[in-house]
Amino acid sequence: MQRSSWLHPKFVASLHNSSSRNPLHFRKQQTTKPYHYNDHQKSLCLRHTDKLQEVRRIVDETRGEKETLFLIDSLQKLCVDYHFEEEIEAKMHSLYEKQLKIIDDVFYRFLDSSGEFMASLANEMEGLISLFEASNLNFGGELMLYRANEFSRIHLKPYRTSLDTDLAVHIKQILENPYHLTLQRFKARQILDNNTSKSYYNFNIVELGKMDFTMIQSLHQKELKEVTRWWKESGLDQELVFARVQPLKWFIWPMTCLPNPKFSKYRIVLSKVIAFVYLLDDIFDVEGSLDELYLFTQAIERWDHSSMNSLPDYMRACFKVLQDTINEIAQIVVEEHGWNPIEYLKKSWIQLSKAFLVEAKWLIEDEVPTIDDYMKTSTISCGVPLVLVHIYFLLGHGATGDLLENLPNLISCPTRILRLWDDLGSAKDEEQKGRDGSLLASLRKENPHWSSQVARGKVMQMIEEAWEELNKESFSPSASMFSRDFVIGCLNTARMVRVMYNYNEEHKLPMLKEYINLLSKQV
Repeated sequence: MQRSSWLHPKFVASLHNSSSRNPLHFRKQQTTKPYHYNDHQKSLCLRHTDKLQEVRRIVDETRGEKETLFLIDSLQKLCVDYHFEEEIEAKMHSLYEKQLKIIDDVFYRFLDSSGEFMASLANEMEGLISLFEASNLNFGGELMLYRANEFSRIHLKPYRTSLDTDLAVHIKQILENPYHLTLQRFKARQILDNNTSKSYYNFNIVELGKMDFTMIQSLHQKELKEVTRWWKESGLDQELVFARVQPLKWFIWPMTCLPNPKFSKYRIVLSKVIAFVYLLDDIFDVEGSLDELYLFTQAIERWDHSSMNSLPDYMRACFKVLQDTINEIAQIVVEEHGWNPIEYLKKSWIQLSKAFLVEAKWLIEDEVPTIDDYMKTSTISCGVPLVLVHIYFLLGHGATGDLLENLPNLISCPTRILRLWDDLGSAKDEEQKGRDGSLLASLRKENPHWSSQVARGKVMQMIEEAWEELNKESFSPSASMFSRDFVIGCLNTARMVRVMYNYNEEHKLPMLKEYINLLSKQV
């Protein structure tokens, strides 16, 4: 049970899904300008170009089934696979054409006569790692993968204290942040910072990963400056003095969802979209009276600035900049993809404002809604459907008549994951002044005999089920309706949730802090 245990069908499926192009979206997307570096970065660019060619030769020369799979795994783990999409696609098709023999019951070979995992496997650290990582690709109801996860986790834990420091850290990181459930650049940075982790991979691929990481850091810093500049020039910091002003948090979401460097323009404009989700939340939750919020919602529904005349200045200013932002996105789609999605974009903001209004009424009237009513409203108010719909159109997908009424599972699953994780938090955002409802309250109202612990356990179960459904959807034939970048965006949204909402007892976000530190410090 060495590294070849990665040949489980789940692993091969993940490689093929994340590496192959969707033939329905084969044309090159016109997105943004290429890298622009100053004089101090030119040397890095030249070295990066040379190293890229070296790794390309390695990719071209790699033969053998296990060697090819390990190569693709290495490129993905170090987040440089986007340079080799065509080569990876060709190699994966070649493996399938050779009818690589991978059987669905591959785990049964590791069971003893009593049907338990062989005790001797506890001594195979590499095999346990592979088993653990593969077990996180459960599509739901796969009992063997549940057992594999439990067995591998139990037997990997002792390695954290019995090995040298780097290896112990490596095991700890794997257990805390399984690859499939974790942000890829976060994992890549952990690998680059750990000598033991780096030793598993080809030196040239590691070096390319370091250079790539540094260049993308520079690009992200420029993008964040652009978002901050937009915020200052908008004048909203003077109008919305009660609101959370968090440009870094606004930017982290699109930086995570759309990691490919070519989407620079999209990340900047999506940061503005996410800013308005936070800003509207604060208007409805903190500042506006119920009468004002009714009028504000009606004005957004009409999408007419003149209808704002009777509202407070801060609401009028906010809506004006929101209109400008949505028009900017619609214009990008028109220029790059040839059609105008403005009606769909407006509808998504109308839905969001209506959901915020319903929640405002619940809170003002101290009403605890039913579970169904709560989930129906809060999965809209969390903002995930709105943001993913904007990404959907920016990536060039065409109009779908019922997209906003019947969200595809690729959107609804990360939506539920975020909503439920947020509700699980023992404390709200330390900078949020208003009150939020919670599914926990609705669960305990309908199940008064439940303790808080039981209710939280139910929410965790719902999160796990949503992840399994997302896994299944991401690798199913229905995913071919969407571009590879959109599928990645939906998965990364779900992966980001635990980073953004995992509050500790001090009401802080240690994982978010670690994520920001890892992505910002020099490699």
